[in-house]
Amino acid sequence: MVILFILFHLVGGDPAIEMAGKGASAETLEQVRREYGFDKPLLVNLHAFEDRGLAGLVDSQFFHHIWDSVTFDFGKSYRSRRDITEIIREGAIPSLSLTVPILLLGLPTALAVSLMVAYVRGTLADRGLVVLCVLAMSMPYLSYILFAQWFFAYRLDRFPVFGYEEGWAKIEYLILPVLIGVVSGLGAEVRFYRTVILDEVHADYVRTARAKGASAHRVLFKHVLKNAMIPVITRVVLAIPFLFLGSLLLERFFGIPGLGYLTIEAIHSRDYPVISAMTFIGALLYVFGLIVTDICYALVDPRVELR
Repeated sequence: MVILFILFHLVGGDPAIEMAGKGASAETLEQVRREYGFDKPLLVNLHAFEDRGLAGLVDSQFFHHIWDSVTFDFGKSYRSRRDITEIIREGAIPSLSLTVPILLLGLPTALAVSLMVAYVRGTLADRGLVVLCVLAMSMPYLSYILFAQWFFAYRLDRFPVFGYEEGWAKIEYLILPVLIGVVSGLGAEVRFYRTVILDEVHADYVRTARAKGASAHRVLFKHVLKNAMIPVITRVVLAIPFLFLGSLLLERFFGIPGLGYLTIEAIHSRDYPVISAMTFIGALLYVFGLIVTDICYALVDPRVELR
């Protein structure tokens, strides 16, 4: 947040001109600077310190920015002049409508495929799937979107090419983006989970379970998957912040008005308050995800204790 503030004020230019426009008069620019506090010193207010002490010293753009962020008072967008909290609240639902199904469909699929190929390691099926995973990982994410839009939406006319509606009507517009999100992530997910599961498949407890006559299904889903949960949880929980922040490219190319779309629009229009708010919320969610990860470790592994 501090780095973002410094970068925007070093290379971002005068925010009053961004808001009022390059053709605005000097009186208008001065009014905007007073209204939004751009007339205050950037880091510390030494002039006010002489009159008001410490309260005057922190009467600067930087300290107002920090205080507004920690109190979740993000102010108004430079571009739309709307309250940023309201904009984020409106964008969260479309983003979650897109990203949560991708996670709920993609994770079980990747885990099931990984368990199967890990169990038949070294066979033709295993090698063929590994090659497919590498090819899938090598393809740019944008190519999945462009091909699916052209082939399934435009040529076959199975899905809407672009758009979004509120209510249940949104499902029609979300099916194709969700499928793209699931398929495009399978290559990397299967490769990662396969490696994790292979570390467990050849462990002593697996050989013991097999020697006792446990079925392959029981060995994989009861013993191997349970002991491979630590890296699985790490990967899944750390993805939670990105569920809220949305998918930048999918939302942009399919016209879904989520937070990813909002962030890209804010970057294009140099809407600093929106970018700052999204950065701050993203950082908070990331820290929250790390805490949840530690708690989940203790829940699935009795050797881990929370102190």
